[in-house]
Amino acid sequence: MSPSALLTDCLKRELRAQRISYAALAARLGLSTATVKRMFSRRNFDLARLDAICCATGIDFESLARGLGRAEPLVSQLRWEQEAEIVGDDRLFATAVCALNLMDFEEMLALYRLAPADCVRCLLRLDRMGFLRLLPNNRYRLLVSRTFRWLPDGPILRYFRSQAGDFLGSRFDGPGEVVRVVNVRLTEAARLQLLARIEALVAEYSGQHNAEAAVPSAMRRPLSLLVAARRWEPAFMRRLRRQNAGEGDAQRRTES
Repeated sequence: MSPSALLTDCLKRELRAQRISYAALAARLGLSTATVKRMFSRRNFDLARLDAICCATGIDFESLARGLGRAEPLVSQLRWEQEAEIVGDDRLFATAVCALNLMDFEEMLALYRLAPADCVRCLLRLDRMGFLRLLPNNRYRLLVSRTFRWLPDGPILRYFRSQAGDFLGSRFDGPGEVVRVVNVRLTEAARLQLLARIEALVAEYSGQHNAEAAVPSAMRRPLSLLVAARRWEPAFMRRLRRQNAGEGDAQRRTES
């Protein structure tokens, strides 16, 4: 990772630790929120701007520099046994989700029936996994990368698939809710292009989540985004298929 990227990540961690949002930082610097977001996304900091940020937030530059030296590797995936350990303990699972949602220790205790000792125990287990680093006063630093994802067919996603009925058992007509089912036929090139756009959408959701990390949890409502794409036909259409008629045969009949 480049020095500018490391510096940006260290600054973001310090801002999250102090619960300073981009909007609050922009107000202190006399800039627009869009300018501050662009500055962080482009990792564009000259020395004068860095000095202004440190002065406006009280961030000590020496501490920031030490943070650059001890930057820890970020994980993009956990191992199978680690995911299985999380799924096997409801309190550990809840703590991991809270950490991904950038909630602090007090917010976890206020929202869920977690005893302080249980919450610390769970944070220590996540620390041992390399999922986060537990800091003094029950603060923590998340160690997952921007590309972090659960194992494709691992224990976590298997659990969420088992809960699909609960998730989909809704009319999806409430405020901020939407559901769409679209069946299409595409060339391979178009399919790859569409999948790339889906990945970009997921990254946008994750980026917005991180950008609002400093906003109090009471002002941030949980939102679950389910994105799935695969080669599939409903069972009734599969039953109607002519025997031995593959996709290639159907394509040839379409072109003739």
